[in-house]
Amino acid sequence: MKVRSAALAAFALAMVTAMPASAKTLKFAFQGTLKLLDPYSLNETFTLGTLGNVYEGLTRRGPDLDIQPALAERWEIIEPTRWRFYLRQGVKFHNGNDFTADDVVFSADRVRSAESDLKTRIAPEVKVEKVDDYTVDFVLPGPNPILHYEWDTWYIMDKEWLEANSAGKVTSASDENPNHAGLNANGTGPFQVTSHETGVKTVLTKNDAWWDTPKHNLTSVEFTPVAQDATRVAALLSGELDMVYPIPVQDIKRVNDNATTQAMTGPELRTIFLGMDQMRDELLYSNVKGKNPFKDVRVRKAVYQAIDVDAISKKVMRTLSTPSAIMISPFLFSRSEEFSRYDYDPDAAKALLAEAGYADGFEVGMDCPNDRYVNDEAICQTVAAMLARIGIKVNLNAQPKAQYFAKILQSGGFDTSFYLLGWTPGSFDSWNVLSNLINCRNEAGDGSPFNLGGYCNARVDELTKMVLSENDATKRDAMIAEAFTIIHDEVGYVPLHQQGLAWGVSSNVELTQRADNVFMMYYVTKN
Repeated sequence: MKVRSAALAAFALAMVTAMPASAKTLKFAFQGTLKLLDPYSLNETFTLGTLGNVYEGLTRRGPDLDIQPALAERWEIIEPTRWRFYLRQGVKFHNGNDFTADDVVFSADRVRSAESDLKTRIAPEVKVEKVDDYTVDFVLPGPNPILHYEWDTWYIMDKEWLEANSAGKVTSASDENPNHAGLNANGTGPFQVTSHETGVKTVLTKNDAWWDTPKHNLTSVEFTPVAQDATRVAALLSGELDMVYPIPVQDIKRVNDNATTQAMTGPELRTIFLGMDQMRDELLYSNVKGKNPFKDVRVRKAVYQAIDVDAISKKVMRTLSTPSAIMISPFLFSRSEEFSRYDYDPDAAKALLAEAGYADGFEVGMDCPNDRYVNDEAICQTVAAMLARIGIKVNLNAQPKAQYFAKILQSGGFDTSFYLLGWTPGSFDSWNVLSNLINCRNEAGDGSPFNLGGYCNARVDELTKMVLSENDATKRDAMIAEAFTIIHDEVGYVPLHQQGLAWGVSSNVELTQRADNVFMMYYVTKN
C-alpha cells in the first residue's frame, strides 16, 4: 500500500479546496522530457505535438489527420508558383499581442535559420511576401503540390515578443544555455504555459481568449515525465495520473483488466530503423582503424540479414509492431506492397562479412534512446545480441532522449557510428522521408538534416526534387518507387517496423488517439 506523508496530504487537500468546483485538471505522463519550449529547436513528435497545444500553424491536422484551416482562414494558388494565405483576424498571442502577417514573415525566416531543426518546413528559395496585415504570399521557384503539408507543425511565433526578449535566434537541441523562447512560450493556441521545469513538470492552463470554440472541458493540464514504465503504469492504475503513454505492450492486458483504466491501441505511422555512418573514412566508435566497414554495401546487408524482425515483433513488441521493408508506413505509399525485406539469414550475413574482409567481425558503438520509442532500448539490446551471432560486437550507449538527440545531432558533425531512430513524416508523404532522411549531406551537416549516416545517391536526390514538383500522382509514385528501390538495393538504411500505439487512459477521460501519436489536449473531456 502506498503511504502519503502528512505534509503531502495537507498540500493535496489545500490544492483541492483552492480549485473552483468546475475545475478539470488533466494529469498525464510521457516516457521522455519536454526540454525546450522553442518550437523550432527539435523536430520530434512529442515535443512538436505538445507545443501544438500552445502554438499554432497556418494549418492544423484534425483527428483523422485531414488538413484544416488554423491561423489561415483559407488559401489559394493564384499562380502556379504563388500561393496566397488569408490570415485569421482578431487572433491574440497569449501576452495580448495581435497576430499579423509580420509574424508569419518573421517566423518563415526564423524557421529557416541555421540553428532551427525545422528548416525543411519551407524551402530556402521560397519568398515570403506580406501583401497586407492579413495576407501573405509564398512565391515558389517551381510548382509544389505539397507546400503546406507540414505546416501544421510550423508554428507561428510573435515577432514583437521574440525581439523584445532577445530571442530571435533559435536555441538548438544541443545548446545548454537556452534563451527566453527556450524556457517560455507565447503562442495563440488553446492552452498557455504557466510554468515549466525541464525534466520535472510543465503546467498549462486554458486560454480563455482562444479564437476557436474549445472541444475540451479542461481548466489546466499537468505534464510530468516518467521514464520508468512500471512507475508510469502504477500511477495510472492508482488514479494519480489520468493518462500515460506509451504503456509497455506486456502491460496492456493489466491496464484493460483494471476497473478504472483502459488501453487504447492502434497502428502508428512511425517507422523505426537503423542507420550506419557511411560517410567518414574511419568510424568514430569502432576497433577497425583506417577504414569504415559501413562504406561497404556487403557489410550493411550483413547487418540487415542478421536481424530477425519477426522475433523482435513477437518477443520484444508482443506483436504490437509490423515489420517494414521501406522507410515509410505502407498506409502512406500506394506501391509499398511491391517491396519485400531481405530474408533473415545469419549464414548469408556471415558470408557477406567474410567477403568484405571481416570474417572475424568487428566492434562498433551504437547509440539508442531509452525513453523515446516503444521498447527502444530493448530493441537495441536484441539487435546487439543478433549481431553478436555473426561476429559484430555492439557497444550499446542507451540514453534518455535529451542526451541522445544532443549527441547524435551535435553541431558540426553527427556524433554516431550506428544508431536507432524513428520517423513519422510530418507531411504524411514520401517526399518528407526522402528530403529529411535520405538526401545527401556534407560533413558539416548541410543537406538532409536527419541523414545522420551520410548516405548519398545523386539519382535519389534528383528524384526527390522531381517528386516535389510533380502533380501527376501516377508519375509521382513511380519516382518514389524508384528512389525506394535504390535505397533498398544499396541498403542505405535498415528499416525494422512500424510500432503500434499503446496509451493508458482513465475511464473518466475521453480523448482522440491520432495515428501520428500526437496527443491533442483540446479534444479531451474529463468527467
